[in-house]
Amino acid sequence: MHREQEKDEDDDEIVCLDESFFINRDYQITTFKFGPQVLNLLCLQSASTDYDLTGQIVWPGAVLLNNYLSQNSEMLKGCSVIELGSGIGVTGILCSRFCDEVVLTDHNDEVLEILNKNIELQSSSGNSSYAGLTAEKLEWGNKDEIEQILQKHPRGFDIILGADIYIHWKGFSNSEQASADLFLLMCLELK
Repeated sequence: MHREQEKDEDDDEIVCLDESFFINRDYQITTFKFGPQVLNLLCLQSASTDYDLTGQIVWPGAVLLNNYLSQNSEMLKGCSVIELGSGIGVTGILCSRFCDEVVLTDHNDEVLEILNKNIELQSSSGNSSYAGLTAEKLEWGNKDEIEQILQKHPRGFDIILGADIYIHWKGFSNSEQASADLFLLMCLELK
């Protein structure tokens, strides 16, 4: 019996899972209402915290921010906005109804894919109020990505938005910290 047990243990396979095991692409069109504004966006119905895919759903902070923005939309008129950690884009897409230009950013390629699909979804809806809506990859502190955004938008941004985001400045090296600080200062420059 002991010998059979050893043989069974040798037959056990080691299974290694890559990150695709954790990726959920079961997106559904979800309707969001913020005051008179209605958005239809692709998103997940439950959170995925593996491999930093938290941007695939809408978190409570974004709902609160969007309710505030829809009630105070006059502050967005004619502005340029950059949203940090856009996720599926619910805040930036709402802002695009009022702003001249909105740049949505996220660092995760999987999240950027759904973000771009949501931008396409808005464009295909026939609503012309989504002019100036773009998505960019932005890993906070990545000097090259920051410079690419600033080259495309040399006048900076009037408003920086972010909901349910966390910046751990201590994790940045001195040069990354300086890049992040420079980026935020450039964003704050008025036109």
